[in-house]
Amino acid sequence: MKNKFVVWLAAGIAGLAIATPTQAENPNDVRQLITTGVCVGCDLTNANLNELHLIGADLRNADLRGASIVSTNLEGADLTGANLEGANLTSSILTYTTLRDTDLDNVNLTGATIYHADVTGASMQGVNLTNARVSGTDMNVGGQ
Repeated sequence: MKNKFVVWLAAGIAGLAIATPTQAENPNDVRQLITTGVCVGCDLTNANLNELHLIGADLRNADLRGASIVSTNLEGADLTGANLEGANLTSSILTYTTLRDTDLDNVNLTGATIYHADVTGASMQGVNLTNARVSGTDMNVGGQ
């Protein structure tokens, strides 16, 4: 009887571990972004958006916390008011991108190309700009 209880308890705990949801993107929002280029206010938390061509995408007020946006082209995209906290934008292109009032705290921009981006009012605590190419944008590599 004791062994059956232990097996039952272990199975129950394992089931809880599997059933516990982790915070992740809304698959419908990802599909909408990829097919239309418009995803205003979307939930893209922890989304995999690597190597996409999101030129001119409308991502205003989108939740992109923890998203992987590696080697993605966001040229001319509008991310006004978006939350990118902790996102990985390594080697992405952010030329003429609008990042007004965007949360860029702890964003990884290693090797990114950031030309003439509008970062007015953006929060940029702990941004990693290692080997980033920044021009015409109010960001400083190694600055405060």
